[in-house]
Amino acid sequence: MKKLIKVVAAIIEKDDKILSMQRNNKGFLKNKWEFPGGKIEKGEEISEAIIREIKEELDVEIKAKNIVHKTNYEYPSFNIELTFVECELIDNEKNIKLNVHKNLKWLNKYNLKEVDWAPADVEMVDKLIKIK
Repeated sequence: MKKLIKVVAAIIEKDDKILSMQRNNKGFLKNKWEFPGGKIEKGEEISEAIIREIKEELDVEIKAKNIVHKTNYEYPSFNIELTFVECELIDNEKNIKLNVHKNLKWLNKYNLKEVDWAPADVEMVDKLIKIK
């Protein structure tokens, strides 16, 4: 049985654009685009996890608002349970640092499909295109 990893991802919107991050050149998801976030640690609430992950990855403060979508995705060697959280950026977007990722883009719903998304994030991308 494959390992199940619980993950949280932030949907951060500003001026009708959504923050999208490009992974680095390592691993099987190299250079794929994703919503920022990461693993939920044991005993951690979803809101705590997303605030911590965004601080670690981007070095900015956010406010976790609502869970907007949950999905499960099966990768070749593990499964993930992915919870997407609508978040508000408290810091200025100019303060975002690329501690983990190699690039970032603010994309509106019309150009979300212009980048190559990690497979687990595609369902959320499609949902954003429909609702925004």
